[in-house]
Amino acid sequence: MGRYLVTGCAGFIGSHLTEALLARGDEVVGVDAFTDYYERELKERNLSPAREHAEFSLIEADLADAELPPLLDGIDGVFHLAAQPGVRASWGFGFDVYLHNNVRVTQRLFEATSAAGVRVAFASSSSVYGDAERYPTREDDPKLPVSPYGITKLTCEDLARVYARSFGLDVVALRYFTVYGPRQRPDMAFARIVRSLISESPFLVLGSGQQSRDFTFVDDAVSATIAALERGVAGEAYNVGGGSETTLLKAIRLLEAHAGRKLDARYSDVAAGDVKRTAADTTRIRKATGWAPAIGLADGLAAHFDDSVAHV
Repeated sequence: MGRYLVTGCAGFIGSHLTEALLARGDEVVGVDAFTDYYERELKERNLSPAREHAEFSLIEADLADAELPPLLDGIDGVFHLAAQPGVRASWGFGFDVYLHNNVRVTQRLFEATSAAGVRVAFASSSSVYGDAERYPTREDDPKLPVSPYGITKLTCEDLARVYARSFGLDVVALRYFTVYGPRQRPDMAFARIVRSLISESPFLVLGSGQQSRDFTFVDDAVSATIAALERGVAGEAYNVGGGSETTLLKAIRLLEAHAGRKLDARYSDVAAGDVKRTAADTTRIRKATGWAPAIGLADGLAAHFDDSVAHV
């Protein structure tokens, strides 16, 4: 049993990670700022299972100005998932929020954890690759993000590197590839598709629907994150992909088959910063930790849909 700090504990992946740690007997100190990116009510619902555990405590704080050393007292490791998500909202004046919640928060956390000698696993993103030069994409391939969000994630990786070099920060990075499943953020594609199927309302497809993604079920992302903290090599970045590269249209067909109804799909222009394809080479994390994804896309989408129906 260990004692872990989970930042962004009320979010999509963070809440699942928190529950996984509690389920195996760990103590979790959760931190969340409850930003207004989406409704607090949904984040509170994400946290409701964790609140039933005696070994869970919640601190509501903005890590950009909170006193960090006390949060790290007695902590065996930090899972840093707190961040401002989303590509489309990162353009224009919205970029200031991404600088605050991604770059500033992460810099302060790396400063504090390097001083305390605490290991960190932090959430990066496949967005650091942009339109990759080859597929599946390896961790040492060029990083050329095509959105301000992707730039902030790459900046956080650079901060990890320089804090490791100058102050001995013990850190691993997880480059998540399109994580989905129960509690997915309401702005993400599958969450919106499921809502449209349930309510039988139109769904706007941005682009042709032929864009493909390496979809990763949330439980697989969580197990990869824990494995990386426990067995990953310090200073490494790891791709976390589910091995289920599929076009958006094919994923829609899977959801339609499970729901037993047709999606009323409408089409619009592709969004700025959207990439055509993602596919993860996960050789590095498999060799370092023994991790492998366990949930296929059809089963994962069924679980996602059924959970959404249960919460209507």
